[in-house]
Amino acid sequence: MTPVTTSHIWLDERGRPWIDDTNIKVIEVALDKIAYGWSPEEMYEQHAAYLSLAQIHAALAYYYDHKEEIDAEIERQGREYDEGLAAQRKNSPLYEKLRAGGHLP
Repeated sequence: MTPVTTSHIWLDERGRPWIDDTNIKVIEVALDKIAYGWSPEEMYEQHAAYLSLAQIHAALAYYYDHKEEIDAEIERQGREYDEGLAAQRKNSPLYEKLRAGGHLP
């Protein structure tokens, strides 16, 4: 018997895992699982137009095989997003007006 391997996952030049024949990263499927608690079938209902159930299962398998690494990337992206929002807030006209009025440091 000859073993067959079907991964549905490829790594780009930066080492980020993507789902074959899509423009969707594994981290996006992982975020659906984390944020919404969706099962693979529920994810398929939401994304049937561009993801097969096999691709979703492959992405989740890759996520669980590399959970620490992907969770760290999710955390890093979250911090980066929060820092960007804080910087935007500090540069807003309302923030400047409140600071000029002595209401903010």
